[in-house]
Amino acid sequence: MKAVIMAGGMGTRIASIRSDIPKPMIEICGKPILQYQIENLRECGITSITLVIGHLGSVIKDFFGDGSQFGVQLSYFEEDHPLGTGGALFKMKDLSEDFLLLCGDVIFDLDFNRFIDFHKSHHAWASLMVHPNGHPYDSSLIETAIVPPEQEGGMPSDSCKVIRWSAKEEPRLYYRNRVNAGIEIISPALLEETKKHFVPRHPETPDKVDLDRDILKPNIAGGRIYAYDTPEYIKDMGTPDRYYETEADIQSGRVKARNLRQKQKAVFLDRDGTINKDAGFLTDINDLELIPGAADAIKKINRSGFLAIVVTNQPVIARGELSFEQLQEINNKLETLLGKEGAYIDGLYFCPHHPDKGFAGERPAYKTVCSCRKPEPGLLLKAAKDFNIDLSESYMIGDSSRDVQAGHTAGCRQNILLHDGLTLSNCIDGLLNA
Repeated sequence: MKAVIMAGGMGTRIASIRSDIPKPMIEICGKPILQYQIENLRECGITSITLVIGHLGSVIKDFFGDGSQFGVQLSYFEEDHPLGTGGALFKMKDLSEDFLLLCGDVIFDLDFNRFIDFHKSHHAWASLMVHPNGHPYDSSLIETAIVPPEQEGGMPSDSCKVIRWSAKEEPRLYYRNRVNAGIEIISPALLEETKKHFVPRHPETPDKVDLDRDILKPNIAGGRIYAYDTPEYIKDMGTPDRYYETEADIQSGRVKARNLRQKQKAVFLDRDGTINKDAGFLTDINDLELIPGAADAIKKINRSGFLAIVVTNQPVIARGELSFEQLQEINNKLETLLGKEGAYIDGLYFCPHHPDKGFAGERPAYKTVCSCRKPEPGLLLKAAKDFNIDLSESYMIGDSSRDVQAGHTAGCRQNILLHDGLTLSNCIDGLLNA
């Protein structure tokens, strides 16, 4: 697959670091941002790359040349005037197949082959890479729908189909912390579809096109735009603070370690009674409150290099007390409250089943013995498959013996029961300082 990197940014917000070169050429730990990107692409077998250049583009061409010294084949598309974030895509002549689209000012280390496989399996017009971060309240968020399990005993899954794009300027109450990473795979069919939107206003596609506003958002309704969720390292180098944070992460090895080709470590967390106050069968969103210190504990997990993954039994679905949509809104509130304190979870898995039958209002399809209801290990095993997690180096923390048993059966390194005043906060302090 070909890659296109938008490398013409001026970097006005990071001018205090360097203002005399294009933003993608700013060095971190001795290498330009753009070189990190090219090397990551090459490691995944992606060697045909077009750099879209503009502002001080000669600096990029002089450094990279034809790309041979970096093991890739580089070509250049030079904007003689600004075309926006998507305009060049309609001017380039060699985009006859699906291509990877990147912003040249982002530091990442990604398993692009996973992303490509995802895109192909969904026959998508566009696949958007999304990830959680510690400041979702000022980020564009991508919303997808939950699909109930088709068979009894199955687990619900994220459809991955994008149903809404929420810009950071838009009002929103509760939301899932899944941020648009600015990394996409685009099909030429999407560009052809987009042209139809422009025809009534322009005889041809206009020069200046915004990727998000003019290409991606208008085509969500077509049902062929999907979100690819990853916990891998992705950081926009837009400000000096983020620059120095990324520099420290590269030096510590955290950037490379989060690539999903590497085995991951996780802290699995129960939800009710571990992160939020136990309210019994939680069916009223107003009853969800974080336990004091829980957000700070999860923030420490985020900084440690472990994934933070919630695994929770939710028999309220089987009991007929909540719909999947209502449960999602409660989980969204959890992520919103955590995000306001700078914390995030990398994944949330829930079991909707309950084995006991004979109650008024119950949903018979979910009244079943399953492999995902703790103490069974199904939720942990699915997360381990999704994120390449080494369970023998991971931990399970919860407030019930069911949590401990699930972690033990899954093969976790240690399984911790919160009781007698032991909270998530002091538990995490003990784990990470051990």
